[in-house]
Amino acid sequence: MKFLLAPDSFKESMTAKEASDAMEYGLKKVFPEGEYVKVPMADGGEGTTRSLVDATGGQIFKEKVTDPLGDPVEADLGILGDGKTAVIEMASASGLALVPREKRNPLYTTTYGTGELIKKALDHEVDTIIIGIGGSATNDGGAGMIQALGGALLNAKGDPIGYGGKALEHLEKIDLSHLDPRLKRVKIIVACDVDNPLTGHEGASYVFGKQKGADLKMIKYLDDNLKKYAQRIREDLQKDVEKVPGAGAAGGLGAGLLAFLSAELKRGIEIVIEYTGLKQKMQGVDFVITGEGSIDAQTRFGKTPYGVAKVAKEYKVPVIAIAGNIGKDVEVLYDYGFDAFFPILHGVQPLEKALIYGKENVARICENIGRMIRLLQK
Repeated sequence: MKFLLAPDSFKESMTAKEASDAMEYGLKKVFPEGEYVKVPMADGGEGTTRSLVDATGGQIFKEKVTDPLGDPVEADLGILGDGKTAVIEMASASGLALVPREKRNPLYTTTYGTGELIKKALDHEVDTIIIGIGGSATNDGGAGMIQALGGALLNAKGDPIGYGGKALEHLEKIDLSHLDPRLKRVKIIVACDVDNPLTGHEGASYVFGKQKGADLKMIKYLDDNLKKYAQRIREDLQKDVEKVPGAGAAGGLGAGLLAFLSAELKRGIEIVIEYTGLKQKMQGVDFVITGEGSIDAQTRFGKTPYGVAKVAKEYKVPVIAIAGNIGKDVEVLYDYGFDAFFPILHGVQPLEKALIYGKENVARICENIGRMIRLLQK
């Protein structure tokens, strides 16, 4: 028997690699001579750096950068096994989780630390940088990022503007003549799973501003500033990114990456499938087991198990999914490449206990799945 084990992380319980190890442990009790291909997965959000590093035999470096409020923070930089690809999550440098609720204010939060993290990646002489841009605390359009990389955002007097969404009100000129020259030799791929434009009622400020601490008055002000920002990009860089789907991701960081770094925006799960070599590893597999903390009808909109099942379906490989919570209307997923679902919990458990014993629960259910497969063989 050949099993491909491709879970996402189970948040607050285990990484994707730990989950795949637990899957193997349980299955080996039934199929000790089985072949196990472990592919830790992610969907471009939290955990993507760890999953891609684990899947490729790479390395994670801890880097000191600037958090959204201007304070120092330690962020993860992943270098994949090929030594030429870096992966970062902007949330580790500029994320909402780094800012206490009472201090959240997108007028002042900055993506400067994300730019610093990109610069740290350049120091490793990579030729590709993958950036996950979910979970931001910012609404500056990526202005801080480009400032950290040597770009000059200037006011009417020719002086640098400040940081944050408020500072964009004073932007009169963009000068990229001193941008880090190494950026010209690097391909930037952005994991972006939203289609919001930069501005307007479907844009960065109106859709995501409230969760970052903005009230209605501030949201309109921030949106007006991003419109001015987009106009400056059009005039100074001859690029129109204002209405591009995904430009509004991460407080407009999507727009900044498109305008300043000529980035390519892709669905997160597509990036992970490509860089883990999932399709190649699907060859000759008898069963695929995937999973994450919760699976429900929404899983079909780009979550990890859906991406894995979609690939498996191409190769006509049966897919079994496990989760801490099997949610509402999960039955619709039978039409999307899934063949069976199993909850990992062993009886009724408080959440705290379920998180602590996640690996044991995964191993137990996978042993039972193995016994079911063995029974069917007989």
